[in-house]
Amino acid sequence: MHADPIADMLTRIRNGVRVQKDQVNIKASRVCEGIAKVLREQGFIEDYDRISTANKQDLIRITLKYGTLGEQVIRQIKRCSKPSCRVYCSVSDLPKVMGGMGIAIVSTSKGVLSSQQCEMENIGGELICTVC
Repeated sequence: MHADPIADMLTRIRNGVRVQKDQVNIKASRVCEGIAKVLREQGFIEDYDRISTANKQDLIRITLKYGTLGEQVIRQIKRCSKPSCRVYCSVSDLPKVMGGMGIAIVSTSKGVLSSQQCEMENIGGELICTVC
């Protein structure tokens, strides 16, 4: 059992991109599915699917995205808030990742949103990770 499914998800994506895998499988949860949705909307992954399995725990299959010459779209994905040290940000304190080239993923009362969506909705929350 993993104590931190979000860190496990980000590590699987990071490792999959480094070895140029087409897809990675992640244990499903609502937060992980929200993160995958934001990554797809922002163009960092191709797509994701929720797959039912014989046991209770479903899987999320993420199709990774690469450039036309095989270059990585996700260059860095970093966990910010951890179970041992939570990081909360108001809308004015959200970080600008690589001068606006990357995104921050935030867990809010309206679900998991990107930093751009948080600015449009004027809402803050727990800073999950940054992606660039």
